[in-house]
Amino acid sequence: MTSNTHRSPGASLYYVHDPMCSWCWAFRPVWEEILRNLPEGLATRRLLGGLAPDTEQPMPQEMQQQISGYWHQIQQRVPGTRFNFAFWKECSPRRATYPACRAVIAATRQDSRFEELMILAIQQAYYLQARNPSEPDTLGELADEIGLNGERFRAEQDSTTVQLALEQEIRQGLRVGARGFPSLVLEQDGAYQVLNYSYTDPEVVLRQLRT
Repeated sequence: MTSNTHRSPGASLYYVHDPMCSWCWAFRPVWEEILRNLPEGLATRRLLGGLAPDTEQPMPQEMQQQISGYWHQIQQRVPGTRFNFAFWKECSPRRATYPACRAVIAATRQDSRFEELMILAIQQAYYLQARNPSEPDTLGELADEIGLNGERFRAEQDSTTVQLALEQEIRQGLRVGARGFPSLVLEQDGAYQVLNYSYTDPEVVLRQLRT
């Protein structure tokens, strides 16, 4: 499991996400604001959701148009969200986010501080730099750029150990009630509550947490 930002025996806030989920990219500023204003003592736990499993097949043109269309929708719904649409011309997309998810786990295994650094590096590469995080070479480059031990990262990123850790996080996300990305779930004394949220207003979540 990924790192705890705050610790408390009574309650935990789960954030279930995928680094290659465009809606998670749009939600990032609100999520950062939520983290800055959490009620004291509330534990936070990130879980990787695994949006799309491994495949070597090129993404069909129809799906490319669909996903690039989502990017346009997001820009309209969440003003200020940036995308580099050159990705769809300069890269060869595959519908595979498991490599990026494993990269986050492999980075975190070196040091918990690399978890957030790798998530952000993947998002910036994908959405701003027209680089493809479905490709191991891209992920290796990102590992080097954020200061990881590149040799260890490349050895671990597609290892059985890291894949099993990803599968465990996916199962846990389903157990707590996540059904999409992002999902925010509050656990209190073994009971789970899926929270409503806004892509533009952190107070929608913070009000629920305060009560």
